Amino acid sequence: MLNILSGLIGLLALLLMLPTIIPFLGWANWLIVPIALFGALVGVVSSRNGGRNFCLIVAALGIFRLFIGGGFI
Repeated sequence: MLNILSGLIGLLALLLMLPTIIPFLGWANWLIVPIALFGALVGVVSSRNGGRNFCLIVAALGIFRLFIGGGFI
């Protein structure tokens, strides 16, 4: 059950991350990456790894977007 919850949190973070592809909206990743990391934390408690891994990938995408945008672009 926690694996499904973790996957849903990761999906929510990914959907929120889609508009941040637009220039000057990358700052929103500062809010989205912690959501994905919380989903990964929920996934750690689960007996399966799928939701946790998905959340970590979403968080990595957000961190990469922050990196290439200088943290705010």
